[in-house]
Amino acid sequence: MEPLAYKYRPQDLDEFVGQAEVVGLVEKFLKLGRMPSMIFWGPPGTGKTTMAFIIARRLKAEFFRLSAVIDGKAELKKIIALAQVNKTNRKLSLLFIDEIHRWSKAQQDALLPYVEDGTIVLIGATTENPSFTVISALLSRSQVFVFEPLTKQEIKKVLLKIIGQEEIFKTLKIDEDVVELIADLANGDLRVGINILEMAMMMAVSSAKDKQAVIDKDMVKAAVQKSLRYDRDGDEHYHIISAVHKSLRSSNGSAAAYWIMRMLEAGEDPLYIARRLLRFASEDIGNAKPTAILLANVTYDACHKIGMPECRVFLIQLALYLAACPKNNTAYMVENLALADVKKYGNLPVPLHLRNAPTKFEKAWFWQGV
Repeated sequence: MEPLAYKYRPQDLDEFVGQAEVVGLVEKFLKLGRMPSMIFWGPPGTGKTTMAFIIARRLKAEFFRLSAVIDGKAELKKIIALAQVNKTNRKLSLLFIDEIHRWSKAQQDALLPYVEDGTIVLIGATTENPSFTVISALLSRSQVFVFEPLTKQEIKKVLLKIIGQEEIFKTLKIDEDVVELIADLANGDLRVGINILEMAMMMAVSSAKDKQAVIDKDMVKAAVQKSLRYDRDGDEHYHIISAVHKSLRSSNGSAAAYWIMRMLEAGEDPLYIARRLLRFASEDIGNAKPTAILLANVTYDACHKIGMPECRVFLIQLALYLAACPKNNTAYMVENLALADVKKYGNLPVPLHLRNAPTKFEKAWFWQGV
């Protein structure tokens, strides 16, 4: 049996859900009959791979696909050889590289000549900011398209379509509020939403026996293995820790607690969070309340000793305290100004009256005229 996410993958732009701005731009390029190389940047399950398939089909291009996780230069050379034959025969070759941010600089450099001379049209998909993960030479030769998380209503629309068309759902009972729950738990990732629906469907059928199979909320929750999207090395990591900092700066302890729990539930190291809170105690509170850095340091030690899940309350306690503290970033500002002076003026000599004078001669010399 085909997975539902594969079976119901859109075949053309009129079936594509979400990403209205991207769809509009792609449609304009397709009408011209040509497509620039592109970087698709966005979280999982937002249609990056599907859009690449649609473009290749509409352009009648030969579609090549590489995974940056498992494929390297050897596989690329084979594809380039085939693409060069296609170019001779005036046929377009489209190369889709999934997770292009995982390729090294040397691997990305190897693409440049073939992107420049039109041997291939490149579509690179990434969940991380391409400004930091794709080499500038490749980035300057590509159009960047930003894919946003799908809305709850967009995901619900697709789920209802599947339920209406898939034969097995004619013998299954599923209420609209359950579909709403699935769309909510998908957290902007359409593929996750469809997979939750499929897993719940199989659980309902296997447990029904002689009675009508029903997909209820408890079954959906059991089907969810991980509904929170978080990448400890990617953009979401930095977005959420930024939300912690900004919540504390605005004295919103409840918001900071929420973001901290999001990180912990997704598997973040509590010591990382403790280190960031320790930094905040100096950077944003400083001498307005010097005891903040003491409590933050003690909290770090306590988290190190106790570990998860008991240390969660330590971090929440500290976050609430830091949020309530008066704020003063003078030390942080002076740090930056002093550093700027060091870089601007270099190795200035120490004024005589500030120097160490261990001998009588030096004392007389250093202090003359002072």
